[in-house]
Amino acid sequence: MADQQPIPAPGFGWAEVAQPAAPAQPAEARHRYWLHALLFLLTLYSTTLVGSRLAYNFQHNLPAFDMETDLAAYPEVWLDPRALAPGLPFSLTLLAILLAHEFGHYLACAYYRVNASLPYFLPAPTLIGTLGAFIRIRGPIFSRRALFDIGVAGPLAGFLFLLPAMTIGLAYSKIIAEVPGQGSILFGTPAVLWVFQKLVYPGVSAEMIYLHPVARAAWIGVFATALNLLPIGQLDGGHILYAFVGDKHRRLSRLFILSLIPMGLLYWWVWLFWAAVLFFLGSRHPAIYDTTGLDSTRRKLGLLSLVIFVLSFMPSPIVSN
Repeated sequence: MADQQPIPAPGFGWAEVAQPAAPAQPAEARHRYWLHALLFLLTLYSTTLVGSRLAYNFQHNLPAFDMETDLAAYPEVWLDPRALAPGLPFSLTLLAILLAHEFGHYLACAYYRVNASLPYFLPAPTLIGTLGAFIRIRGPIFSRRALFDIGVAGPLAGFLFLLPAMTIGLAYSKIIAEVPGQGSILFGTPAVLWVFQKLVYPGVSAEMIYLHPVARAAWIGVFATALNLLPIGQLDGGHILYAFVGDKHRRLSRLFILSLIPMGLLYWWVWLFWAAVLFFLGSRHPAIYDTTGLDSTRRKLGLLSLVIFVLSFMPSPIVSN
């Protein structure tokens, strides 16, 4: 496999997509630590800024997200940086989930001696304060087993981190007679969150649960996991698919891209944008000339990744009210 370049995922972050392999780089030029650190600190600030508003809204039973009122309130934080502190539970939870995902890929690359960068975080003035994170894989991947392990390691690691975050976030959430108006943005409920809500608040309607910012961060992690596990192109799910089916990957990948079109027409228009981006920029996969099949353990992990995808996927994740 080759240099992994980011392509914007609708409404959240960046998916990792490989390009033709770059020339080998000397070991001393492999990591630009200052850039990784700077981007991480900027992302920590941008997500904490968003988190501070989430915490304020949660404390005062206001809509979790309301673009008009929230944007008007952000300048106040610039004038009083101490107001950022309540936003740390959200930002640290979100960044921990993203770090776990990317270091899952990174450590798998290290195990197979594949040249890969440390994670690049992407601060941005978005709804959640970031466009996510990505690593760049500069070296080739020679076997299906290595491809599978590198592809599946990120989603599994991120999901393992978001599950306790979701549990803790729900424990700090609150039940109120009527959750305040959702503001200008409505959020879907993935199956995994629905299950956890039933476990933590048995007999309580989901409409009565006001999610704590930590639970909101876990929701974002679930959304990112679903996007990355789409069995298309060179997304994590595409890597897993290629490891299983080899040459059939391209036809199946395009079939899954086509399936996003009715999803966009019926549920969430951004799926149409995502389908176009993947069709033109992300449907191909570098060939791996290895006929060795996956062992039973990896097949079980592949099934587990499918279960995680089903639990995480939302036909209509974000809707403007």
